[in-house]
Amino acid sequence: MQAKKMTAAEVRCFFEYLQSVDPEPVTELNYNNEFELLAAVMLSAQSTDVGVNKATAKLYPVANTPQAIIDLGIDKLKQYISTIGLYNSKATHLMRTCHMLVDLHEGKVPRTRKALEALPGVGRKTANVVLNVLFGEPTMAVDTHIFRVGNRTGLAKGKTPLDVEKGLLKAIPAEFMQHAHHWLILHGRYTCTARKPKCMACPVSEQCHWPEKPNPIL
Repeated sequence: MQAKKMTAAEVRCFFEYLQSVDPEPVTELNYNNEFELLAAVMLSAQSTDVGVNKATAKLYPVANTPQAIIDLGIDKLKQYISTIGLYNSKATHLMRTCHMLVDLHEGKVPRTRKALEALPGVGRKTANVVLNVLFGEPTMAVDTHIFRVGNRTGLAKGKTPLDVEKGLLKAIPAEFMQHAHHWLILHGRYTCTARKPKCMACPVSEQCHWPEKPNPIL
């Protein structure tokens, strides 16, 4: 049994509550410049932010620009990120991306989706994060948390991340779009968890249409 779709009024209440709890949400990935964020997001695929932050805390003091990564070399790069899942392929993608940034973009992170998605290892989700966090665009990067929250609550249902992304972009009022991505990630990470969602402590439980949601204690 699937959740029924939220009404427009319910969607607005949903985000008003999330906004009241955390007015200015930020990414949990640590970074100090645009390239550091891009690299961290690339490294975070199928990995935790905590794990990525531990690796980049050692990497970035040594190399935190595209040219510095190139100078570091692929073997040393792999050593720094070896604690992250899929580190071999991620190191290869990151190194190739650094070469493209130096050769085509003067070492800077490009500001367009087309240019971002042309970088090795950068897909739609990573591009959406970069466009939102660095450049303030109202994008929606659908990860496993947002995909789950969208479908479970009835906020935006879909069989693919792109379906959910399109549904969220259509459903969420414009004034909430800048931070909606982070609100949903944090909600899915800490409240609307995969195995044991904390429905009884959820600030937006009233708007949620999950059929398995427990009844509130009266």
